[in-house]
Amino acid sequence: MNTVRENNLTTEKDRKYLTLIATLSVAIPIVVAVLFFMPKADNPSVDVSYLPGFHAILNSLTAIALLIGYINVKQGKTKAHRAAMLAAFGLSSIFLVSYVTYHFLGQRTIYGGEGLIKYIYYFILLTHIVLAAAIVPLVLLSVYYGITNQLQRHRRISKWTFPIWMYVAVTGVVVYFMISPYYA
Repeated sequence: MNTVRENNLTTEKDRKYLTLIATLSVAIPIVVAVLFFMPKADNPSVDVSYLPGFHAILNSLTAIALLIGYINVKQGKTKAHRAAMLAAFGLSSIFLVSYVTYHFLGQRTIYGGEGLIKYIYYFILLTHIVLAAAIVPLVLLSVYYGITNQLQRHRRISKWTFPIWMYVAVTGVVVYFMISPYYA
């Protein structure tokens, strides 16, 4: 059965999950974009000012988990690899919920740097945002193929997922440190 699945044939169960992955891959970036640009109340009833720092911690831990998972898979330690990657997925999921919460309830912060550093910040931010949207289907597919033991598919997609996910996690921390002086 596994060899049939590895030869690009998809089961009915796979089709259901792949449809869900496709739906989430479109819905998540749209929801984040809508919440980001939605008008905010002048006096939010909930203090979410601590969340950007929490997001930086989650992104840092995600990057560490990704690195641990990568090292473990290269050493043939598949159980440790799976645990680290599921930890990275869990941390990223918590991040996403917290990020949506922050942008729903919190005030928008404008970067205040000047000169070359401003262009560097916006370049990092723009690539971070674009790749954060692109990483959603890659992560979901990588996790799905990994937990369903479709290892050929998992390897094929993960060679793209890992560097992009790592970039998004690391640049999330960089963006936080660059904009943190401008938080109210």
